[in-house]
Amino acid sequence: MKSVGIFLMCLGLLSGCANSTKLSLYQKLDGKAGIGRIVDSFIYQIGNDEQIIHYFEHSNIAHFRQGFINHMCMLVEGPCTYDGDSMVAIHTGMHITEKDFNHVVDLLINAMNEQNISHSLQNDILSRMAPLRGEIIKM
Repeated sequence: MKSVGIFLMCLGLLSGCANSTKLSLYQKLDGKAGIGRIVDSFIYQIGNDEQIIHYFEHSNIAHFRQGFINHMCMLVEGPCTYDGDSMVAIHTGMHITEKDFNHVVDLLINAMNEQNISHSLQNDILSRMAPLRGEIIKM
């Protein structure tokens, strides 16, 4: 009986520890490395998409990659700082349609699916990006 009591006490202590170490979204994504994998898959999706590629044909892909990683890292409350241009400055003159914007979101979802990001984490990421929509469409 004493062993059962000790076991239950240890189990209680362990569950208390598990509850106190809640992972951040950044940690759940495997930090900057995980975000980099998502962005790489996203870039691949864009590069193979005839509907969207024209928006990126004059882009510096390495610059885009690093900027998107830092921006996404900041959005998921990682230790990164995004110091690039504003979304308005980046997208002004591109005249991105709502249809194309939604298609790019679909490509990002495809990239997250490729990286086995759970739907609940995807929803969390997308909800943090959604407020930027107005700064991107038809600028």
